Amino acid sequence: MSSVTPRSAPRILGMFAAGLMVATALTATIVVLPSTPVQAQQQLQAAAIDPAKGFADLVDRVMPAVVSVQVKFANAASVAEGGQQAAPELPENSPFRDFFKQFPQFKQGQPDQDRSPRGMAQGSGFIITADGYAVTNNHVVKDADQVAVTMNDGTEYEAEVIGTDPKTDLALIKIKSDTKFDFVAFTDEEPRVGDWVMAVGNPFGLGGTVTTGIISARGRDIGSGPYDDFLQIDAAINRGNSGGPAFNLEGEVVGINTAIFSPSGGSVGIGFAIPASTAQNVIASLKESGTVTRGWLGVQIQPVTEDIAESLGLSDAKGAIVADVTDESPALAAGIKQGDTILKMGDKDISDSRDLARKVAQIKPGQSVPMTLVRDGKTMELSVEIGTMPSEPKMASSDKGDKSDAAVSLANLGIKVAPAQDGAGVTITEVKPDSAAAERGLKAGDTILEVAGTEVHGPADIRSALKENTKKRVLMLVKSSDGQRFVALPVAQG
Repeated sequence: MSSVTPRSAPRILGMFAAGLMVATALTATIVVLPSTPVQAQQQLQAAAIDPAKGFADLVDRVMPAVVSVQVKFANAASVAEGGQQAAPELPENSPFRDFFKQFPQFKQGQPDQDRSPRGMAQGSGFIITADGYAVTNNHVVKDADQVAVTMNDGTEYEAEVIGTDPKTDLALIKIKSDTKFDFVAFTDEEPRVGDWVMAVGNPFGLGGTVTTGIISARGRDIGSGPYDDFLQIDAAINRGNSGGPAFNLEGEVVGINTAIFSPSGGSVGIGFAIPASTAQNVIASLKESGTVTRGWLGVQIQPVTEDIAESLGLSDAKGAIVADVTDESPALAAGIKQGDTILKMGDKDISDSRDLARKVAQIKPGQSVPMTLVRDGKTMELSVEIGTMPSEPKMASSDKGDKSDAAVSLANLGIKVAPAQDGAGVTITEVKPDSAAAERGLKAGDTILEVAGTEVHGPADIRSALKENTKKRVLMLVKSSDGQRFVALPVAQG
């Protein structure tokens, strides 16, 4: 009845042989707040639950604000026969691709967790205002023809979709009624690993189900979108839990339950929730305009690995290195260049590329922000006026190069190269198995654009750059079908 859809999870601690499923219906626990924010906060602070005494008082307070979400679809053609959902296409770098090739039953045999053959779906949600605005997941109400919510007491109301955000899998709906509803609030505090959480939801369509656990980890990237920053919780979440909240002991929403990791479709104690800090900005934007406006820098970035840090002479493997700069972008206008390593945005450190992407997206377009970066071993600051993220991604372009087509072996790097046909860089024609180049994902057809910060247009340019390189590793800018990235290779590789 309730649903969970397979998700690709490129980087979840080696979990390669199980299914990552969207948890469709979770009636989340909701705190019933007084009419004013001040009274609400005072009540919440005074009513913190002692886990040793159970969670019944917390359930009584929050349950009235949790809803089950029922969705009907006018066109159910996208649902496969037999109640199964067509298998999603996984990214090239997903560790699930090889697994599903070996065991296709895991990919094709999962029941459709979100939508039945009759064009219906169930999920969960929670009310955030007295006039009936409620939060759920985008995948619950996506393409909905009709939406209805059922309260804990069985009362049913029609609802409309105000706005959705596929990049964070969040949606805002509005209950069509003049009734004054009980509602809950998001927490303003960052949860810690080990904190108690309580989830109330609609698993398997049962409704009104409460589970408890703790926050197991933070900052999980499950490969579902560009702004992944999930809380991992071990409170039992099953099919039908999507869109429901996870609460702290004060009855505040700390996260929106969205996905589970499971080999069978049932809970194994690994669930993922969108943090309140992410949801608040998205929901506020959806309520204001029905869409989400994000800040835009206009760079292609990647994390600074230990190899890259060593090749750049950086003391720590932190920050985000710029692999490419988009034409007519705020980054280009501010003077950011390919190869720059961004370490700070304002007074906030940048831990990696995902961290930078999230921070930029949260900045209001038009706002100027100072950035600290390293270029050619020197620290410098630039001021960047953040732009508005375009609806369609813009790509950078490159040119230059000689047209010679003679392939040349660079045995010490484990590759053979030839000038690129379009004159932009040097194309890899062969990669030696078991070489450092192969280990780092280089493959025939990739194009080397720079070596040690110097543009290359032929094999001789690479040799020249290697002679001038004084470090144990050489940094190369490589272009592939997925875009550009930096790769650090040991120069002594034979």
